[in-house]
Amino acid sequence: MPYVSATTRLAAAIHGLSPAQPAKLRASPRLRRGSGAPGQKGRIAPRRASYVTFSELNIDQDMVDALATKGILEPFPIQTQTIPMGLAGQDIIGQAKTGTGKTLGFGLPVLQSLGTDPEPGVKALIVVPTRELCVQVAEDLVLAASNRSTKIAAIYGGKAYEGQVEQIKAGAQVIVGTPGRLLDLASQRMLSLKDIKVMVLDEADKMLDLGFLADIEKLFAQTPPTRHTMLFSATMPGPIVALARRFMNKPIHIRATDPDEGLTQKNIKHVVYRAHNLDKDEVIARILQSEGRGKTVIFTRTKRAAAKLVEELNDRGFNAAAVHGDLNQEQRERAMAAFKAGKKDILIATDVAARGIDVNDVTHVINHTIPDDHDTYLHRAGRTGRAGKTGVAVTFVDWADMLKWTHINKALEMGIPEPVETYSSSPHLFTDLDIPEGTKGRLPGSHAPAVRASGAASGSGTGSGGGRGSQRGGDSSRPPRNRTRSGSGSASGSGSRSSDGGSVASARAADDNTRPEGGGTHDGGAPARRKRTRRRRGGSEGAPSTPPTA
Repeated sequence: MPYVSATTRLAAAIHGLSPAQPAKLRASPRLRRGSGAPGQKGRIAPRRASYVTFSELNIDQDMVDALATKGILEPFPIQTQTIPMGLAGQDIIGQAKTGTGKTLGFGLPVLQSLGTDPEPGVKALIVVPTRELCVQVAEDLVLAASNRSTKIAAIYGGKAYEGQVEQIKAGAQVIVGTPGRLLDLASQRMLSLKDIKVMVLDEADKMLDLGFLADIEKLFAQTPPTRHTMLFSATMPGPIVALARRFMNKPIHIRATDPDEGLTQKNIKHVVYRAHNLDKDEVIARILQSEGRGKTVIFTRTKRAAAKLVEELNDRGFNAAAVHGDLNQEQRERAMAAFKAGKKDILIATDVAARGIDVNDVTHVINHTIPDDHDTYLHRAGRTGRAGKTGVAVTFVDWADMLKWTHINKALEMGIPEPVETYSSSPHLFTDLDIPEGTKGRLPGSHAPAVRASGAASGSGTGSGGGRGSQRGGDSSRPPRNRTRSGSGSASGSGSRSSDGGSVASARAADDNTRPEGGGTHDGGAPARRKRTRRRRGGSEGAPSTPPTA
C-alpha cells in the first residue's frame, strides 16, 4: 500500500473511507499539527489527482450535484486537504496561491456543518477584506447551496442598509461580509454573532494590509470561544500568525503548493518590460491584439489613471470597463457583471479589485504601473491562470520604479533584475506575446479623433500691419475675413493701421464719419465693426475719440 500520512488516515477514519481505497486522500501532504506557525517546511501536496472527487471527500450529494451543473467535478489540492479537516471541526490555517480554490475549501464544510435545513439565524460568519470578494464568495456559496434551504447574505459597504438588514431578519444562516459593515450592523444591534458556530477569515493578509486587524479582533470577541475557526490566505505574514495563535485552537497549517514551483504560479508566464510612461497606452493596445487573448485585467496605481486609460482604450476601438474608488458600488458591480458575462473583455482596475475578480477565462493581466510590494504582485497576477489554466502577466516598470522592482524580483526569485527596455515598435514585444506583425495601436475600423485644421487667415485688407485678424487661426475651408476700416467696405485703406501716419483714433473717427448707419456686410462690402462695439470702445457720436491707454 502506498504511504499515507497519519493525519490522512485519521481523516479517512472520521469520514468512513477505507484505507484499502487507492489513497483517495493520497494527494494530501503530511500535515503539521501544532501552533500553526508557517515557518517550517513540511511535505508539499502534489497536483490534484484525477480520481479524487467531492463525493469521495464525503461532501453531501446535493452539493456535489450543484457544483456539477457548473462543471466543477474534481477538487483542487487545497480543497482535498482542507475539506476532511473542516468536516471534522478542526481549526485550519489554509495557505495556497490565489486562484487555487480556497473558497470551496472552506465553503463546503461550512454549509455541510449547518445541515440541509438549518434553523433561521446567523450560524456561520465569513469575513473578507473587499466588497468585490464579498460578492464573489457569496455567489460561490449560493451555487453550492442551491439544492438546500440555506440562505446566504452578502453584507458590505456602499449599499443601502435596508436590503441587507431584511436578509438578516429573513433568517439568513450564512453571512459573508466586510469588517466595517459587519461591525456597524452589530453596533446597531441589527446583527447578532452570539450563535456563531463557524467563523472563516478569507484573504487574511489583505485585511492586515487594509488595517482591519483591530476590527477582526472585535468580531472575534463577539463570537463564542467554542466556535470552529478557519483562516485562509495566499501569504502568511507574522501578525496573521499571531492572530491565529490567539483566537484559534491548535490549528493545523496546510500548505498546498507544487514542490517544483516557485513563489509565483508555474502556469503563468511572467513578462516584465521597462517602458516609458508616454508609450504605455500604445504598447497595451498592441498587447490586446495578441493571438489567443481572452478577458484581460489591467491594473493601475491611481483612480485617475484607470479612468483615463478606459477612455483611451474605448477611443481606440476596444471594449473596456473600469472598477475604481471614484465609482459608486452600483457602477462597480455593473462593470464587474459586464466583464464576467463577456459584454466587456477588458477590465481596468485599481488594487481594490485585485482579490475580488474570480473569472476563470482571464488570459492576460497587465500591470500598467508596478505594484507596491511582492504580495500585491502575486494577487494581481493571480487573476489569470485560475482553476489550472494558463495565463500571461505583463508588468511595466518605469525608470523611477527600478528600486521597487528590485525588491519584488528578489522576494519572488523571478530572475529578472534588469527588465528589457521596450517600446511599442520593439520587435521582441511582438515575438514575446504572439502579436501579429504590423499590428497598430488601433483596432481596424476605429478612427482617430478629428483634428481641426488650422490655417492662417488674412486679417487685414491693406497695409503691412494687418490688425488682430492676421494673428487668428481658423478653418481653412472658411473664406478669409477682410477687416477693413473703411465705411464703404472698399479697399482704399482709410481704416487700416498702416504706415501712412494715421493713428488708431483717427481711423476710428474716419470709420464713424464715412459709414452710414446699417452699412457693413449687407451692402456688398467687407465686414465692419458693429455700432455696439464702437460705442463700448469710445468711438460713438459725441464720445471722445482718444484711444484707450495701453
